[in-house]
Amino acid sequence: MLINEDLTKPVIVHSAKLDWVPSPSAGVDRRMLYRIGGEVARATSIVRYAPGSAFPRHVHSGGEEILVLEGTFQDEHGDYPAGCYFRNPPGTSHVPAAKDGCTIFVRLWQYRKGDDMQIVRQPGEGEAAPLREGADAARVLFDDGEERVSIERWRPGSTVIVENPRGLEFLVLTGSLTVESEQLGPQSWGRLPQGERFEALTGPAGAEIWVKDALLQHPDVLQMPA
Repeated sequence: MLINEDLTKPVIVHSAKLDWVPSPSAGVDRRMLYRIGGEVARATSIVRYAPGSAFPRHVHSGGEEILVLEGTFQDEHGDYPAGCYFRNPPGTSHVPAAKDGCTIFVRLWQYRKGDDMQIVRQPGEGEAAPLREGADAARVLFDDGEERVSIERWRPGSTVIVENPRGLEFLVLTGSLTVESEQLGPQSWGRLPQGERFEALTGPAGAEIWVKDALLQHPDVLQMPA
């Protein structure tokens, strides 16, 4: 399966308008944003867990990166309410579930060799970051020199410019943005190739946005099994 596989082209997906696609586990559905592969795939998705649903234990051979959007995501290690961000590096495993249901943003098989840092950021955690024009809050969730992941809050009615020396991926969490006359709301996702800067005008409520500044695919990205 190929979905938005051409990393040289900018893409915006209004994921809230996509149909849910069932996963192999009952009660767990997906909205696919980016995908190369079948059930094992290099993928970016919005995943919804129905109340009481769970996924069987599995090993993340290619690594997993998650931001909890709604509800509380769980595994045998603890509970992760909305706003939690965590990285499960290659080789880790767990049994994900959601007693009361949840929605998460997930990136799979996009780790590079040697990225083995496991982190959990609870809601509101992260190092304060310098504010760009139009922002009134910013915190870094992860930065190892190769990629930088942050959450920023942008003021209402502001023009915000994000330079893009490596590649950008973003997800609107709350509020709204206008990008080249296109309206983006919560769970709108986008990706821009290296050198194409991100310029947005925020709506009347401003916006909160998750941003990843990194190569869209690392040259030493982990290889998926044949």
